[in-house]
Formats: sequence, C-alpha cells, structure tokens
Amino acid sequence: MKVKERIFKVIYITVVTLAALVVVAALLPVFVCDQFRIGGVSMEPTLRTGDHVFVNKLLMGARIYTKYDFSDPVMESFRMPGLRKIRPGDVAVFNYPYGRDGDRIEFRINYVYAKRCIGCPGDTVSIVDGYYRNSRYPGMTIGSAMMQSTLSDTPDHLLEAQGVYLPAMPFRPEYGWTIRDFGPLYVPREGGRVAIDTSSVALYSKIIEFETGQLPETRDGKVYIGGAEVSEYEFRKDYCFFGGDNVLNSRDSRYFGFVPEEYITGIATRILFSRDPYTGRMDWSRFLRRIGQADLPL
Repeated sequence: MKVKERIFKVIYITVVTLAALVVVAALLPVFVCDQFRIGGVSMEPTLRTGDHVFVNKLLMGARIYTKYDFSDPVMESFRMPGLRKIRPGDVAVFNYPYGRDGDRIEFRINYVYAKRCIGCPGDTVSIVDGYYRNSRYPGMTIGSAMMQSTLSDTPDHLLEAQGVYLPAMPFRPEYGWTIRDFGPLYVPREGGRVAIDTSSVALYSKIIEFETGQLPETRDGKVYIGGAEVSEYEFRKDYCFFGGDNVLNSRDSRYFGFVPEEYITGIATRILFSRDPYTGRMDWSRFLRRIGQADLPL
C-alpha cells in the first residue's frame, strides 16, 4: 500500500470514528441515559448536594419531544417502549409540573426535580403519623425511615420553630391534611374514575384543568366543568405522587400535588460521582453507589 493511500485510510477511519462518537454522544442523552446534578437537600440522606446521578431512560422508555417550542407551557411528546413502568420506591427525575404562578400544571424545560415515587397511577397514598404509606404495600415504609421517624417523633411546635411547613395540599380546612397526617388520596390513572363534589374537586381541580382546559367551578353545592354539571370525572392521563426522603425539607407532592407521568425524564439508579459544592473535592466513597430503593415486592 502506498504512503498516500495509508494516510488517506488513517484520515478516513479517524473522521468516521469521530463522527460516530459525535452521533453517539448526541443520541445517548436522548434515548439511553443522562446525568443530573443534585442541587439541594430534599433527598438527603440518600442523595446530597454535589451528587451527579445516572438517569436511566431505558427503564420507562425515552421521552421524545414532538414540539420544540419550550416557551409554550404545553409539552408535546411520546414515550418509546421501555423495560418496565415506574414503581413505588424509584427515584425519578422529572420536570416540575407547575408554572411560575403555581396555579396550573405547565411544562418548564429547565426546572427539574429528583424525588422518590410514593404512589404510581392507580395507587392510594397516605401519610400516617409521619410515615409514607401505599395501599399496595400495607405497613411498609417507602423512603427514609430515619427521616420519617424524626417527623413522627418531633412535636409540631418544634418543627415549626425549625421552619418546617406542616399544612399540606389541598390546603382546605375540611381536610386539615398535614405532612404528618395526610390522605388517603387516590393517584389518578388513565381511565380511572373518581366521584366529584364541592369537597373532592379541590384534590383534582388542577388535573381537570390540565386535561380539559377548563377550571372546575362550584356553585349552589354543585360542580361544573365547561358549564356542564358533573358528579364524576374520568382521568385521561397517568400521574405519580412524589416525596423527598428529607421529609422535613422537601417541596414535593405533599404541597404541589400530582406529577404527570409524561413529565418524567427517567429513573435515577446510581450516583456517578460526588463533588463537594464548596471545596470541589471528590467524595470517592459515593463513586458509583447504587441509589437505594424501598424494599418492596414487585
């Protein structure tokens, strides 16, 4: 082989290899996996500030956008086939589901949370004396038992003195729910039905507005959607209920409500690496550490 031919072959192989690497690097975060940096304390002790987690998109299936105008609060996408559905105990990365005013469900591309799934579509969740409960797993704790024990054992006045906000959604006196005692609450699934009255509509009004474009109205002891009286509602989408492991300092579904399943990016399965946010030093004890999940049967 002549020298020129060898040089051409080397250049050709190099260019093809680099092009392939660029394509792979571009496609991996879309279809296979991504990483997410933890920037707060809401998932302590499981995850802490400076952790970079591996987000597996193959488990649930990659979310593919069909519209790229992310200034529009309405997100359009489809999900590719995955290996399984999300499960209680999974730590998921998702787009925060409420707009800047917090009054309605809206998509925000750069506002991302990592929380633990407490309830999947069709589940019934509650908080009993500070402990997360899921009706599918009676008596089992989902998340950090240590943190939930602290919430359970600490008197209200001490929690409030520490800045813990006790009232929980729907923030209605007839419910009186708090982050210590909450529910039971049905997590909507596609095709699921709930009875709707002037009390229960408070639990699902944002979802109804999200799905129909009409905010439910109550008058004369009745509920109306788009001017039509309703006593029952059938959900059109799937939703999840998420909670932070640091139950004393986490903004999650206890306060803002349900997360559309389509807003979930993927499931965090490992800590890739951890870097101290103040010193920049690596914490090798957390390198490739598996993210603990609730010990729940499938």
